[in-house]
Amino acid sequence: MTSSVLLLQPHAFDLQGHRGCRGLMPENTIPAFLKALDLGVTTLEMDVVISKDNQVVVSHDPYFNATFSIAPDGKPVDKKDQKNLILYQMNYADIKRYDVGSEGNSAYPEQQKLKTYKPLLSEVIEQAEAYRKTKNLPLFSYNIELKSEPSEYNKSQPEPAVFCELVQAILHKQLSPERVTIQSFDFTILKQWKQGADEGKYPKVRLSALVENLRSSAKNIEELGFKPDIYSPYFRLLSQKKIVWLHKQGIKVIPWTVNQRKDMTRLKKWGVDGLITDYPDRASGL
Repeated sequence: MTSSVLLLQPHAFDLQGHRGCRGLMPENTIPAFLKALDLGVTTLEMDVVISKDNQVVVSHDPYFNATFSIAPDGKPVDKKDQKNLILYQMNYADIKRYDVGSEGNSAYPEQQKLKTYKPLLSEVIEQAEAYRKTKNLPLFSYNIELKSEPSEYNKSQPEPAVFCELVQAILHKQLSPERVTIQSFDFTILKQWKQGADEGKYPKVRLSALVENLRSSAKNIEELGFKPDIYSPYFRLLSQKKIVWLHKQGIKVIPWTVNQRKDMTRLKKWGVDGLITDYPDRASGL
């Protein structure tokens, strides 16, 4: 019991493994999430999209990215074809046949090459929880980004209400709400989730506003229409002054994607509540 209290106490520094640990293992795959747990992350960060048969699939892109995807016939996905391979137009049984690990990712030379696939969110939770018990690890959290863009509604994704409904149904069955953060760049998703939670339909999880624009924190929060639990900007947009202001609003600050040790050290000194990184190993002893 002690470990869960320690993890969830408000001042604990939250080390989040980005897409598991993209710098070291194929992104958003079960091997990446288990490796991140071995490296001591307190939160697994991941992205989800929806398949044609309404499965919640762990994937950053709503299509098969040619950088690292191999088709079922063993040939690498061609860049000119990638955006035709839309997951929302494919059943999960077909999605699972693609290899997203053997090719590696040239942007991450330390990434281990291994044959693996895009898993379901339900499977990631099941495997991570089984691993936690086997290894006797402390409780950790899940930070789940709903990959959503208004211009893509009903093209590569469902409308926000349907998207949130499908995700909450999985979480409701598998995790207690205090272990979950829902994040999105699409504020309509966050508004939808808050409304569902206020009405008692969705679990009351932490909500995190992802930000990559140059507007002020105050402006973004005004647009959101409520104070999120977490404000999660691209790390270069942060200043110590912004962190102080957000903390005064009662909002935690967890920037992304922080991969250099010197940046991690500076941000922690400035008072961030955690950080998201492709390389959890570089944050050791921070």
